[in-house]
Amino acid sequence: MVRTVAEMLGQAHASVGVESPASAADALADGSAVLVDVRQSDEFAACRIAGSIQVARGLLEFAADPASGHHRTELQPEARIIVVSTSGARGALAAATLQSMGFVDVAVLEGGLTAWMAEGRPVATPEHSAA
Repeated sequence: MVRTVAEMLGQAHASVGVESPASAADALADGSAVLVDVRQSDEFAACRIAGSIQVARGLLEFAADPASGHHRTELQPEARIIVVSTSGARGALAAATLQSMGFVDVAVLEGGLTAWMAEGRPVATPEHSAA
């Protein structure tokens, strides 16, 4: 039987943590978490949370695997990882993937970048380093 995206999202949300924009901002500010933005490069370039790193969802497994030639050193299995996407859907799936790879402290940004911006939190854009 084919699993639906809704089922996959439900399972992902049930297994990973959820961080509010406020708690994610605090974790970013105090250095206790790495914010991983899984949107595409063009989305990230247009608008992002300053201090986040970009790893496209399609390359996440390679970036997270220390044995891969594409490993990102910021992605350590024991690190606190908060995954960011536009609305949280891609983020939830990506967080579940990291968890399945052995990352122990993974969460998704609740509501994604959309919720972050709705709260008036700063973003970096091409025109401004921080807005």
